Amino acid sequence: MEETIKSTLEAKGISIEFPGVKALSNVDFSMESGKIYALIGANGAGKSTLMKVLSGVNSHYQGKIFIDGREVEIHSPKAAKEAGIEIVYQEVDTALSPSLSVAENIMTNVLVNKMGKKQFIDWTYIRKAAREALDRLGVDIDVRKNVSELTLAEKQMILLASASRERCKFLVLDEPTAPLSNTETENLFKVVRYLAKEKGVGIVFISHRLAELFEICEYITIMRDGQVVTSMVITPELTIGQIVEYMLGRKLDETYKKTAVPIGDVLLEVDHLTEAEDRVKDINLTVRKGEIIGIAGLVGAGKTELCKTVFGAYKISGGGVRLNGRDITAKSPTEAVKRSLAFVPEERRKEGVIVADPVYANITLASLHKFLNKLKFVIKGKQYEAARRVIADLDIKTPSEHQQVAFLSGGNQQKVVVGKWLVSDSEIYILDEPTKGVDVGAKQDIFRLINDLARQGKGVIYASCEFSEIMAIADRAYVMYDGEIVKELNVSQTSEKELLYYSTGGN
Repeated sequence: MEETIKSTLEAKGISIEFPGVKALSNVDFSMESGKIYALIGANGAGKSTLMKVLSGVNSHYQGKIFIDGREVEIHSPKAAKEAGIEIVYQEVDTALSPSLSVAENIMTNVLVNKMGKKQFIDWTYIRKAAREALDRLGVDIDVRKNVSELTLAEKQMILLASASRERCKFLVLDEPTAPLSNTETENLFKVVRYLAKEKGVGIVFISHRLAELFEICEYITIMRDGQVVTSMVITPELTIGQIVEYMLGRKLDETYKKTAVPIGDVLLEVDHLTEAEDRVKDINLTVRKGEIIGIAGLVGAGKTELCKTVFGAYKISGGGVRLNGRDITAKSPTEAVKRSLAFVPEERRKEGVIVADPVYANITLASLHKFLNKLKFVIKGKQYEAARRVIADLDIKTPSEHQQVAFLSGGNQQKVVVGKWLVSDSEIYILDEPTKGVDVGAKQDIFRLINDLARQGKGVIYASCEFSEIMAIADRAYVMYDGEIVKELNVSQTSEKELLYYSTGGN
C-alpha cells in the first residue's frame, strides 16, 4: 500500500427537512480513510439523503461536518470535492455526458477549468491521463469511445476512474451493484478494495443486496426513519436476519412463496418473435391466466430487450404477439397500452416516472382516460383517491399524493412505477427487474401485489437476474442466453443452480 495519511470524516447532529418530510433527525456518522463501510436501511430510511448532505447536494442541512477534526461547510458539490468527498450515484447515466468520449468524461474537471480560462486543450494529455486512470483500476476501455456505447458496468468504472483522479479521500457508492452481473460485481469489488487498501480511500457502500456486504465491508451503519439505529463491526457472528430486524424494527421471514391460484387458459402467446436488430431472436413463450412467468438470465442476456420488444418499444422483424388468440403485436408502447399490456421498466428514472411531477400524476398517468369527465377534463378528486389507494397498498413513504416524486427515495419511486400500472387494469403485466434498489420489506410488498394480480386472472411476465426471486414468485421460468430462450423449466421442479447453469450457456 502507498504511504497515505489517515483522514477522518465526522458528521454530527445532521438534520434535514424537505416539504412535508423530516428526512434526517440528529444523525451522527463517522468514517476513516482506507476502510469500507456499509450504510443500509429500508427505502426512505435516509441513507442516500445523508450521503447527499456529505456530497453537497442537500445543502440546507443542520448540524456539523468535520474533516480531520476541522469543521467544514459543505453547501455545494464543489465544496464537497474540495474536502475530498466524491459520490457515484445509482443512476449512472445521469452523472455522465453520453455524447462525450470516455476520456472527456473522466477528465471533465480538467476540461472545465481549461475552457473557463480559454486555454489550449492538450488532447494527447487528456486521453493519456484518462487511460492511466483506467489502467490503475485494471479496466480496459477505449478512451475515444462515446459513453453512449458503453454498458452500465463500464459507465460505472468511468465514474470510479474520474473519482480516483480527484483528490479523493472519501468515496460514496450508492447501490453500485444493482445493475451488475456476478462477474461485473466481482470486478467492482476488486476496484473498491484497491481504492481502499492501496490508495487509502474511505468508502461508503450503500446496497440492498445484504449478502454482498459481508464480502466487501468491514463496518456497518444501519438507519431507520431518518435516524441511525446502530453502527458496528461486521463479524462472522452477524447474520442477515439480525440486519433485517435492525432495518425494519421487526422480524421478517425472508422467504416468500407464491400463493397457489387457479391457472387458466392461455392468455398471451409470443410466437417466433424476433427484434429488428437481433437483440432477441425467435422467441416463443406462453402466459396463462393467473400465471407468473419468470424470464431468467444474467445481465446482457436479452431480458430487457425481450420485454421492450413485446411492449412495442423495439421494432420487430418477425413473429408476433397474441392476446386471447387475437393479434396484438404493437408498433409502439402507446399501442401496447391500448391493447392491455403494462410495462414496469428497469430504469425507473429514465423510463418509469416523471420525477418533476407529483405522485398522484405519475400513478394515474398510464390510465388517464379513466379520470376524465364527459367534456374530457381531468377529475382531480378521482385522481387523488386512486393515488391514495395505491400509496396505501404499496406502503409508499410519502407525506401525501401531492409530493413531488423527485423527493421520494429510490425504492419509493420504484413503488410509484409499479403502482402506476395497478390502476390501469391491464391483462398482461411485464415487470423488468421490479425489485431493483428496494429493501427486503418493500420487495415482499411488491411480491404480494404481483400475487394479487395473478389471483385476479392476470398474466405476469417477471424478468430478473435474481434467480432467488424467480424461484419465489414464478410458476414457470424461461431461461435466456445471448438473446434467445434456451430452456423452459417448471419452477417447482428446478433450482437456482439449474437456472444459473442454463443462463451461462449450459446445454
